[in-house]
Amino acid sequence: MTIQEKYHAWLQRADAPVQAQLRDIQDRPEEIEDAFYRSLAFGTGGLRGVLGAGTNRMNVHTVAQASQGLADYILAHFAPDARRVAISYDSRIQSDEFARTAAGVFAANGISVWIYPELMPTPCLSYAVRVLRCAAGVMVTASHNPAKYNGYKVYGPDGCQITTHAAALIQAAIERLDVFEDVRRMDFDAALAAGQVRWIGGDVYTGFVEEVKRQSLLGPGDTVDRDIAIVYTPLNGTGLKPVTRTLAESGFTNITVVPEQEQPDGHFPTCPYPNPEIREAMALGIACAEQRHADLLIATDPDCDRCGIAVRGEDGAFQLLTGNETGLLLLQYICERRRALGTMPDNPVLVKTIVTTDLAERVAAAYGVRTVNVLTGFKFIGEVIGRLEQSGRAEDYLFGFEESYGYLSGTYVRDKDAVVAAFLICEMYAWYRSRGVTLTQALERLYAEYGYALNALSSYTYEGSAGFERMQEIMRSLRAPRTAFGPYRLTGTLDYAQGLDGLPPSDVLKFLLEDGSTVVVRPSGTEPKIKIYISAVAADRAGARAKAGALQSAAEELIK
Repeated sequence: MTIQEKYHAWLQRADAPVQAQLRDIQDRPEEIEDAFYRSLAFGTGGLRGVLGAGTNRMNVHTVAQASQGLADYILAHFAPDARRVAISYDSRIQSDEFARTAAGVFAANGISVWIYPELMPTPCLSYAVRVLRCAAGVMVTASHNPAKYNGYKVYGPDGCQITTHAAALIQAAIERLDVFEDVRRMDFDAALAAGQVRWIGGDVYTGFVEEVKRQSLLGPGDTVDRDIAIVYTPLNGTGLKPVTRTLAESGFTNITVVPEQEQPDGHFPTCPYPNPEIREAMALGIACAEQRHADLLIATDPDCDRCGIAVRGEDGAFQLLTGNETGLLLLQYICERRRALGTMPDNPVLVKTIVTTDLAERVAAAYGVRTVNVLTGFKFIGEVIGRLEQSGRAEDYLFGFEESYGYLSGTYVRDKDAVVAAFLICEMYAWYRSRGVTLTQALERLYAEYGYALNALSSYTYEGSAGFERMQEIMRSLRAPRTAFGPYRLTGTLDYAQGLDGLPPSDVLKFLLEDGSTVVVRPSGTEPKIKIYISAVAADRAGARAKAGALQSAAEELIK
């Protein structure tokens, strides 16, 4: 079927809002092509795309088709008494509608549905899948993408994002379906009345909060000032209730929420890119912290699985800490406190991704902690936790983090959790402050002990079908043999395309420089971007910045 044939088929059969969007672009052939040149790819991260009409867009029809494919997978691989799905959604445009659409499809296929009665974070979905013993979970979110995006993340029965194998089977099931003919649907309210769809109770939510609080690293004799001023922003997402509840129940009561970013709003009016790693998204929070004379700002992204912070430096100005820096601080704090409390496991394990700072391995080794490196994506950290659990060694899991602001302490969920990250950051901040140490001082002490490494991330966007081809061409060209990266000699190149170090195949290249610095290049799995991760090793910050700049220039030259 040609693009025009697909367009006209949708124009005749889609629901009224989608038809209106299609009529709006009828005289713009380039937009029609972009909307129909492919179908949204379903992978281990589920679906993610721009909202709108067409096969390459997030809309009720592509969501229903994906749900039918997932339903077919569940019916084929799970016993009747295990056919249950948990659903949650964030504050994004149409998230609630997509969640109810998915619920109606599952109900029409005889699959029981548990759905949160209000928007809830991604980690709450992972937790619900586990405690309700579901075959799968669906989280409607596009994480930290701009407002024009939405997504559909799928979780397995372990509460972890689905495996590559499961994703391939679901994708195959989706591809067999006609988006209009083959999707079974049931009205959400009718399914609710029939008992095929049920609300997830408050006991599940409370259980999640209690698990987060159990991650505290303060002993009975440890006293800290919990009345310190802290500013928090949920960036108009799902974090407000779980984060403030957890902090309040743990004694942190002097929390100011940024007013303009407090309530859920999928348009993200004050931060077009609701990502806590970007200063523009943190600007209002920093201004609020200045006004409240607070030294710590915490932000969570819309689905509350990523957590970023800004801290007041020695010069009085606020600085944003990178995901690597926050992860290093948390790792050091967890190791130090677990050792002091006598709760360090006999064989503790840190799990991190291959693009996360290698400095974490040095910190871990100093405490006798083994590091396991996995591919990019927190699902791979979750899989390691699952293997430890299966071997009866779940307690060996100490901490997991990735440079993209994802952290997890504890095994109650299998995805990154910004609720526990916010809680532990507040506790760590209070603990250090009670000893006269700021977080920036703690970080500098860490660098002085283990060496300095500056980590930087650059992203390059390639929209549409031409952009997709361009990304593939760039990755092919980077695989050409080379002995240097810019002005620096290479000691080796790791190509993960065929699988490496026991990891599954992935389109990732890691360039190893002779001084220990590294450059990693990979296409994003959820956005039309190529990402370049630079880790510059040097004797001090100034040297690392200079080296990072040279490596970034070299990388840009290579992908032109």
